[in-house]
Amino acid sequence: MIEVEDIALPRPATGEVLVRVSAAGVAPWDALIREGKSKVSPPPPLTLGSDLSGVVEAVGAGVSRFKNGDEVYGVTNSQFVGANAQFAVASAEMIAPKPQRLSGLEAASVPVVAVTAWQMLFEHAHAQAGQRVIILGAAGNVGAYAVQFAKNAGLNVIAVVRSKDVEYVRSLGATEVIDEGVADFADAAPSVDVVIDTVGGETRERAFGLLKPGGILVSVVSTEFVSPRSDVRSAFFYAAVTTARLNAISEVFDSGKVTPQVGSVVPLDEVRTAHEMLAGAPHRRGKIMLEVGPA
Repeated sequence: MIEVEDIALPRPATGEVLVRVSAAGVAPWDALIREGKSKVSPPPPLTLGSDLSGVVEAVGAGVSRFKNGDEVYGVTNSQFVGANAQFAVASAEMIAPKPQRLSGLEAASVPVVAVTAWQMLFEHAHAQAGQRVIILGAAGNVGAYAVQFAKNAGLNVIAVVRSKDVEYVRSLGATEVIDEGVADFADAAPSVDVVIDTVGGETRERAFGLLKPGGILVSVVSTEFVSPRSDVRSAFFYAAVTTARLNAISEVFDSGKVTPQVGSVVPLDEVRTAHEMLAGAPHRRGKIMLEVGPA
């Protein structure tokens, strides 16, 4: 159950900043936290939300990187809570200056999903220009960033999507698009260096057959799988949003070569509507967002 209510103004502790929130994201993990199913978050009652953008209102002890009035974006903390509010406390190690080309709403849509795609490609797969990468679920929030980052880095991108998403991922820069409803990607795609998995299940298992010897499959879906081949690698991880990673991503956004994926937007006091969208109510493609505005 979600209630919208007034609470005391939070205060930043050592290593934290208080952010006057302009926008905040809503994501599937928020539903897990709300239902008490999260492995990293405290049990309810709590303030939901992790992704945010806004202006620094106050800084805690030990914080020298930010000052009052700075425009920032990032996440609140490693427990992924606290952002769906007019004021939120955030770890100074998990925020960064907002990309200049992005609005507050656009910036708040970026952190977790973009950092996830970035880590998959460049920190776990160590993808290099000229390599072939196949992205499972390329039209999703993480997949869409993976397509853009990979294309921008000079990779040959093969996107696997449903029929309704074919033109969308083409617009993001995919070199090849496979409609999984028409063709079996395991037959249609040539051998690849990297598999980016945001889908899991049987789709992931088939993808192993596409990897060249020495290739890697990187997944953020489930830890409960074992590579069926000894000549390829697999990796699973939880995203870690840091200032350094956000700064690297900001450079790509400010270059204009990657665009944010903002979906449906509702006011903060209609957060229940946003969670109905998470549960399947109609909404626009992209990250579901809360517009907070002036406190």
